[in-house]
Amino acid sequence: MIPQDFIQELLGRVDIADVVGRSVQLKKAGTNYKGLCPFHTEKSPSFTVSPSKQFYHCFGCGAHGTAIGFLMDHLGLSFPDAVRELASQVGMSVP
Repeated sequence: MIPQDFIQELLGRVDIADVVGRSVQLKKAGTNYKGLCPFHTEKSPSFTVSPSKQFYHCFGCGAHGTAIGFLMDHLGLSFPDAVRELASQVGMSVP
C-alpha cells in the first residue's frame, strides 16, 4: 500500500496543468486553464484545470479529480501505476 503522506507530497510536487496539458490543449483563462474535455465530445470548452487547487473539473460531464485521477481515467492506469507514473515524472521513488 502506498502511504498517504507520500501521495500528498507527490501531488504537492506535480503541476496538474502540465500533466493534463500533455493530453489536452489548454488555454489560460484567468488563474485557471480551459480546454475541450477528453472524457466526452464537446465543441465549447467546459473542462477546467486549476493549478492553485490542483484539480480538474468538467462542467459538461462532471468529470473531476487530481493528477492521479486524470491519469487513471484518461490513460486507464490503475491507482498504483498512476502514482508510479507521476512519481517518475518528478523524480520521486514510490516507497
